[in-house]
Amino acid sequence: MPVLNMIILGAIFALGIRSISGIIQNKIKYASVSIVISIVLIIVPLVFLLVYIIFVTKGFVSDFVLTNQSFSDLNRVVPFLNQYLPIDSFTLEVTNYLDDILKKVGEFVLNYIVQIASKIAKFSLDLFILVCSTFYFARDGDKCFNFIRSFVPDKDVGFFDDTIYEIKSVLKSIFYGHFLTSLIIGVIAIIGYSLLGYSYGVFLGVITGIFQLIPVMGPWPIYAVLAVFEFFSGNYTKVIFVVLFGVFLSLSDMYIRPALSSHYADIPSLVLLIGFLAGPLAYGIVGFVVGPLILGITYAILVSYKKNKLDCEEGVV
Repeated sequence: MPVLNMIILGAIFALGIRSISGIIQNKIKYASVSIVISIVLIIVPLVFLLVYIIFVTKGFVSDFVLTNQSFSDLNRVVPFLNQYLPIDSFTLEVTNYLDDILKKVGEFVLNYIVQIASKIAKFSLDLFILVCSTFYFARDGDKCFNFIRSFVPDKDVGFFDDTIYEIKSVLKSIFYGHFLTSLIIGVIAIIGYSLLGYSYGVFLGVITGIFQLIPVMGPWPIYAVLAVFEFFSGNYTKVIFVVLFGVFLSLSDMYIRPALSSHYADIPSLVLLIGFLAGPLAYGIVGFVVGPLILGITYAILVSYKKNKLDCEEGVV
């Protein structure tokens, strides 16, 4: 199953790779070379991004959780709570309880990162299978498609072709409407958080882009947490700037997403939400990509079946 996950993911990546390699091939005559260049342009940055997230998260947990430096701000919360709960012992107990919980959460996250790092060999093998499957699907995808199509009965060829067309539309909609939107929002967030003076501006922007992938949720949890943190720290002016920047990100999403995906299939948000939430449970970390894509493809097949059935009924009438 882990190998199959990488092969499926490679086949999906190959669809995007073929589009890029087609442009490069106009400059370079050799198809294999253009495909390799396209893979390097896409997969290598993703690997560096994953490694960056792991190392920064580890450093963040070590600096702000395990060393207890970030919890010093909890002392500022106590006077705020005393305005409504004048019992000092109660607020102190709550603070200690929160401190203990956050320490345990930090230790769990750090241990989880260490476990991931200990599986570098398996990760390297998965990455190798992913790169190879992406390359061969991008180069020989037409042969694979024609081979599968040869087994389709003549009476179902039309339905098969319509289904493939719907699948391509859904994949383009997911890529342009969600992944590309997430990339743009992430870049804007990196610039914004850096200008606001956050030392982890790049990391916060990357996490914002990842949250942007999740339908309904979007980037608001990141800037909401930052606004609450700044509020308890007494930086009320910065709270206003963070909130205004967060509103700008949300409004940008409302404009960018429809502008990019309006030319392709319109997938219900619930389908993508279930894919993003259930995908990691079934496929691990790659489920964040594979989950919504599998449900999106299933949705495309149902749409194609519905259209084919309506056409048949109209033909009978």
